[in-house]
Amino acid sequence: MRTKHAFAAGLTAVAAVALVATQAAASASHDKSAAKRNDAITFQMKRSTGVVAANCLKGAQATVHITHRGQVEAMDITASHLPRNREFDLFVLQAPDAPFGEAWYQGDLESDNTGHGRGHYVGRFSIETFMVAPGTTAAPVVHPHGAFPDASSNPATAPVHMFHLGLWFGSPRAAAAAGCPTTVTPFNGDHNAGIQALSTRQFPQLAGPLRKLQP
Repeated sequence: MRTKHAFAAGLTAVAAVALVATQAAASASHDKSAAKRNDAITFQMKRSTGVVAANCLKGAQATVHITHRGQVEAMDITASHLPRNREFDLFVLQAPDAPFGEAWYQGDLESDNTGHGRGHYVGRFSIETFMVAPGTTAAPVVHPHGAFPDASSNPATAPVHMFHLGLWFGSPRAAAAAGCPTTVTPFNGDHNAGIQALSTRQFPQLAGPLRKLQP
């Protein structure tokens, strides 16, 4: 009986060791897989090419943090040294500098009375961010007048990935008040925005920062 009990105890000990080893291997594999997926990224937005050339908006910058959350990503932007109490417009871009390529109006960011601004956005901000138009069809014309009237139809395009970000002054007047050019651009809800303020131009055009997030 004593021999049988000892044998059984030995088997139990071996099984326990094997279970611990299996769990450790599974945990290591999971950690390695999670690291390979790269579920979060942090990067900077710098002064745009236009404002650098105009020698305005000195010191302005933003920190962007993006986290993969299941079926979407959450993007948080913290900006500093912006003109006080101004509205800015955030776009996801194909290229950080003109002519920008495809652009998606993501949302607004407002600065407070200290020149700081925060924005929280939920969407697709990863290697899977793209636009596609399988064919041409009619489009609603909401803004028929102005410098940038709406198109009445879309151009067909294969999938175009968009991995850059750009932030625009909400109006040319706001840009002028900050000592920047009064250029009129289509980058707000009414298509009468000011010059680009911040962008991800420090990254290569074909390798914008959103590409690094591969959930």
